[in-house]
Amino acid sequence: MAFIHIPKPWQLPESRATPEAAFWNRRKFIKTLVGAGIGASATALTACGSGGKGGSDIDPGLEKTLGRSLNNFTPNPDFQDAGRPITEQVYASRYNNYYEFGGTKNIWQAAQKLPTDPWTLEVGGLVKNPRKYDLDDLTRRFPLEERVYRFRCVEAWAMVVPWLGFPMAALMADVEPTSAAKFARFTTFFDDQITPGPAWEFALNLPWPYVEGLTIEEMANDLAFFAVGLYGRTLPKQHGAPIRMVVPWKYGFKGGKSIVKIEFLAEQPTTYWNVIAPNEYKFEANVEPDVPHPRWSQATERIVGSGTNPFNWERQDTLIYNGYGDYVADLYA
Repeated sequence: MAFIHIPKPWQLPESRATPEAAFWNRRKFIKTLVGAGIGASATALTACGSGGKGGSDIDPGLEKTLGRSLNNFTPNPDFQDAGRPITEQVYASRYNNYYEFGGTKNIWQAAQKLPTDPWTLEVGGLVKNPRKYDLDDLTRRFPLEERVYRFRCVEAWAMVVPWLGFPMAALMADVEPTSAAKFARFTTFFDDQITPGPAWEFALNLPWPYVEGLTIEEMANDLAFFAVGLYGRTLPKQHGAPIRMVVPWKYGFKGGKSIVKIEFLAEQPTTYWNVIAPNEYKFEANVEPDVPHPRWSQATERIVGSGTNPFNWERQDTLIYNGYGDYVADLYA
C-alpha cells in the first residue's frame, strides 16, 4: 500500500510544549489503584514527595538515579516539536520495561545494580575501522544534540522524551561499514549474577543476552539515534545507561538498552523477541495502527501521565510509523 502523506497533522504550537522547568514537576497523583498489570508501576508513581514552588517533586531515592547534568549538547531544531507535550520526568523514570531486571514496569530500583563505569562499547564485524569506545567517548567523541521524540511501546502506551545523544550515522561514519554489510546487530549487557530476568524466566529459558537488529538503511536513517542522556542528564540505568538505541518509528522493544557490542553483518541477525514469539514480534516492528498485535489492537495508544489515574490515561489514535512517515516510509516502499 502506498504511503499517503498528510502534512504534520500531529504538530502542536510551541506554546503547548512542556517547558524545561516542568520536567521536575508532577501531576496530581493516584489515590486509589485496583487491578493487575499496571497496578504495581502505577503505585510506584504515588511515592513521590511534595515539592514546594519551583522545587523538585521527585523523591530523593528516584532523584539519585537520574544521572549527572550534561551541558555539552545543542537542541536539534528539526526535532523539538513531537506534536505532544513532553512526558513528565517522574513518569518517564518510573514506568519502564527492562526485562533483565524484572517483568514489571517498576524496575527502576532493581536496575541500579547495573555496573556502568567502566564501560566498553565494541564495534566490529564488516567494518574498515573496528573501534572500542569507553564511557568518555560516548559523551565526548560525537557532538551531542537533544531530540524530542515520540516513544511508542508495542503494549499500546506512549510517551514523549527529550533524548540526548548522537545520530547512528555518526558512528557509522567513524567505523565505515563495508559494502558487504547489510545489517547491524546490537547486543546489550547481561550477567546472570546481576541481571536476573523476570520472575517467570525459569519456565521459558529466555535467549539472553538481549539482541536487536536493524538494516543498514534503517541505521543510516536521519531519525536513528544513540541516546546517552535525557532530560538534560546522563542516561539513568532504568533507561539503559550508558547508551541505548532510539528508533522512534518502531515499537520500543527495538530500542536495545545498555549496549556493549555492535556488529555489522551480511545476514539478518536473530533478535530477542522475534525468537521468543515470531508471530507477535517481527524483526521490522514498525508502528502500524492497522496491523493488530495478536492479543490487542494497535489502533490507539494510552498517553502515559495524561491524567491522574493510569486506567483513564488519555487515548489517541496511533499514527503510521509513529508519525515519522516523512522520514522512513521510503525505506519500506
